[in-house]
Amino acid sequence: MPKKLYIKTHGCQMNEYDSEKMSKLLVDKKNFEITSSEQDADLIILNTCSIREKAQERVFHQIGRWRKIKEKKPNLKIAIGGCVASQEGEKIIKRAPEVDIVFGPQSLHKLPELYDQQEKYKKSQTDISFPKLEKFSHFTAPEHGTPSAFVSIVEGCNKYCSFCVVPKTRGHEVSRTCEDILEEVSALADNGTSEIHFLGQNVNNFKGTFKGHPSSLAELIKLTAKIENIKRIRFTTSHPHEFKDDLVDVYGEVPELVSHVHLPVQSGSDRILKLMRRRYTAEKYLSLIEKIKSVRTDMSFSSDFIVGFPGETDEDFQNTMDLVHQVKFDESYSFIYSARPNTPASEMSDDVSHELKKERLDILQATLRRYAFGYSRKLVGKKIECLVMGRSKKDPGQLQSRSICDRVVNFRHDDIDLVGQLVNIQINEALPNSLRGELGN
Repeated sequence: MPKKLYIKTHGCQMNEYDSEKMSKLLVDKKNFEITSSEQDADLIILNTCSIREKAQERVFHQIGRWRKIKEKKPNLKIAIGGCVASQEGEKIIKRAPEVDIVFGPQSLHKLPELYDQQEKYKKSQTDISFPKLEKFSHFTAPEHGTPSAFVSIVEGCNKYCSFCVVPKTRGHEVSRTCEDILEEVSALADNGTSEIHFLGQNVNNFKGTFKGHPSSLAELIKLTAKIENIKRIRFTTSHPHEFKDDLVDVYGEVPELVSHVHLPVQSGSDRILKLMRRRYTAEKYLSLIEKIKSVRTDMSFSSDFIVGFPGETDEDFQNTMDLVHQVKFDESYSFIYSARPNTPASEMSDDVSHELKKERLDILQATLRRYAFGYSRKLVGKKIECLVMGRSKKDPGQLQSRSICDRVVNFRHDDIDLVGQLVNIQINEALPNSLRGELGN
């Protein structure tokens, strides 16, 4: 009887991609069967993220909940992977001896071997090494494609922003070859995937090769657009400093590239940006936005913001608000700064109270929500092209789709064969987090 596998994923799209790959790896190599129940599992994996504050505590709280299951089911194996695992290593097992396996983002392909070693020797196993791109040679394409699929093209990061722990948890930046990526994309396309979403901590600094020559994200996008059945291309996450002219130009050359880009700015204050080691100014960021819009006028922009960075003044915060008013982002993610271990920012003096940081965050988020809803309302009455993703989770009588500008659009329809197809939808209503419409011609 096959053993059962349960995976819980925290964090970013990179982690979602990694969880999908480790799941298939264990199904293929160890004959595991996926379960949606923690209670039924023989192996539980937590794929962790260390970006936010108290990430480690969140992990140990989860381990504590699973400890109770293991007390009743002694043969249950618990594995901790991802960035917290990379950051903490064997300290996880010292604090929580019920954990059987600890592995990093670059060593997830070793899971079957680590599992066998734990079974054989009945001792905990740890591997948080950084074997660069080795893991990709162990991945196989899924038998069944999804309408949209993640494809990781760059691993790690070399930017060393003062607030970020990623270079330490995912290693130095390294790019796959175009041939390797295109092979994965082609396999997905053959299995029914219509949209490819390229991933990387610094995705637009892709420096792979094509036919032995240096390549770029711009060239990769052009090559991907030529693959049959690929109707849309996205990429996340961009660094403004690495958004070069050739990538801007692609928006005028490749219609498959969506009219949306996620471009984290973090702050509108040049002083704070310098402390963050972001390598651009607010003026350069705004200039890039205008340059992209000059190539494709219907572009929508989302961003990330950190509020309350050490020493942030009222003027610094106002500069951020000024930038928000200028760009009018249609969607964004914003957080109060949280110190991450072993980062330069964690050593900076900070005299801004938590109450003031919370007040600033409330102001920022209210403004961002207003612009986002305003953007949605402008779409009412228009007919927009959307990729049908599947049934709505909240209302199975509706199908859920995603617009070319990255808006969720729900519409009532019974034909499940539309999944994976591009359709025109007349937008009738703007809701806080989605749009509602009806199928057009």
